[in-house]
Amino acid sequence: MKFRYSARTKQGELQVGFVDAVNKESALNVLTSHGLFILSLEKAKKAPWYTGLFGFLHRVKEKDLAIFTRQFATMLEAKISIHDALKALYYQTENSALRAALVDISNDVDSGLTLSQAMARHDDIFFEFYINLIQSAEVTGGVERAMVYLADYLERQLVILGKVKNALIYPAFIVVLAVIVGGILIGVVFPQIAPLFEESEVDLPIITRIFLVLGNFINNWWIAIIVFFIVFTLILIDYLRSNEGQAIRDQILLTAPILGKFFKKLYVARFAEIASVLIKGGIPIAQAIEIGGHTVGSALYREMLHDVAEGVRRGELMSQSFARYGAYFPPIVNQMITVGEQTGKVDEMFVRIGTFYSREVENVVSNITELIQPVIMVFLGIMVAFLFAAILLPIYNLVQVIR
Repeated sequence: MKFRYSARTKQGELQVGFVDAVNKESALNVLTSHGLFILSLEKAKKAPWYTGLFGFLHRVKEKDLAIFTRQFATMLEAKISIHDALKALYYQTENSALRAALVDISNDVDSGLTLSQAMARHDDIFFEFYINLIQSAEVTGGVERAMVYLADYLERQLVILGKVKNALIYPAFIVVLAVIVGGILIGVVFPQIAPLFEESEVDLPIITRIFLVLGNFINNWWIAIIVFFIVFTLILIDYLRSNEGQAIRDQILLTAPILGKFFKKLYVARFAEIASVLIKGGIPIAQAIEIGGHTVGSALYREMLHDVAEGVRRGELMSQSFARYGAYFPPIVNQMITVGEQTGKVDEMFVRIGTFYSREVENVVSNITELIQPVIMVFLGIMVAFLFAAILLPIYNLVQVIR
């Protein structure tokens, strides 16, 4: 759930923006933990579905943000000032939305805001983990190191997402093509040969009768089917943007065979890596857990980690809070957190958890890539077998009658 807020910092500077939280009270806790004095806080109005469709054309992609972060980090390491670096990056950035944001950020920095405060005004581009890491680095004077880490982090995420997309693009294309070809065969070919079977008075197999009925339906109502599909897709996209839709989507993904284990490992790896960096940067543990929940990309994990953070604020041990969600955080996670609590090295345990599950994610992606082609071949084989059986069996019966 997104809330719009206006607040003032301890220095009296006005801040306006949005914050993601489970409820209004949680949003208030997140903002006050950042040292802000809240002036107003209200639930943000949900934009209509067509806004998201048009906005997609101008959004800042993960690749654009990763390239900007790497270039910014390189310039800061070369001891170029933030103002000069932002000015140079404005001319190098091709994405129009990011270019516009850089102008605002540069002007805000020149007017006295910190880099993190200026970026926080564009939270549709710079996510919470990004901003909080820079904010903590500003206190210690290591902004360039924070930018280098963010660049490494974003590039690692791009590699993983790239592998997943590459593994899914080919089978998705094949499946869509097969469905289109199958629809044309059923909707065009079967209605053409139906009179032949009717005149011969041959007993038709059940599969042929099903395809003939389906073919006549597609042939007569194909315009309505296309319109229904488009409308249904738009409604589904709009629903999946809601909190309920995101929760249902995540539940389906996390319980699906093979994919469920993959997404659990992916979310755990992301959370552990983010939490370790934030804790090392001086962010309180409860706040680091909550920020990690907002960044992993799952509504269910966001709610669970919010509950864990609240438990830590109440004085519970992290291991006790994580134990309530054993189905989503494997036992090894809880065991390593317990060791971290006992030794006082929670951040190091999160680093190890993140490293371990990042490797697991890469292994799962490799396995999925190897398994997906045989699965597609089996799917296409079954589909072709049904189509040929529906056509050849009646012809065979017709030949038998003629003999």
